[in-house]
Amino acid sequence: MLTKIEKRLCQSAISVRQNAYAPYSKFKVGVAILDDTENLHLGVNVENAAYPQGTCAEAGAISAMIASGGKQIKLIAVSGGGLELCTPCGGCRQKIREFASLQTTVLICDEEKFEERFTLEALIPASFGPKNLF
Repeated sequence: MLTKIEKRLCQSAISVRQNAYAPYSKFKVGVAILDDTENLHLGVNVENAAYPQGTCAEAGAISAMIASGGKQIKLIAVSGGGLELCTPCGGCRQKIREFASLQTTVLICDEEKFEERFTLEALIPASFGPKNLF
């Protein structure tokens, strides 16, 4: 069962996914982040003809959060397509780790609905984070 805010984040990630720019892979991803000030930040993947130059939806949402003054991810929802769960890629898991605790909930949605929840720690166990540097 999802809370009201979890439903809102899933719906936001699913809706914004339609704005993704994925002309090459046709694999659209949308992300919604709730930050430490209760603000919502959205992101989509943006492909580029020079493939390594594209950006993931998670990176876009994190950038929007930081630009708006948010400092910490309280909750994140990811919406993608396909037959398998669309969890964040390895690089994005590390990006999320920079701004979230290991107990932060990551909601995974498909094109229409919530599918599964994970803690960040379950997605990136024994991770390297900011505290490793101090």
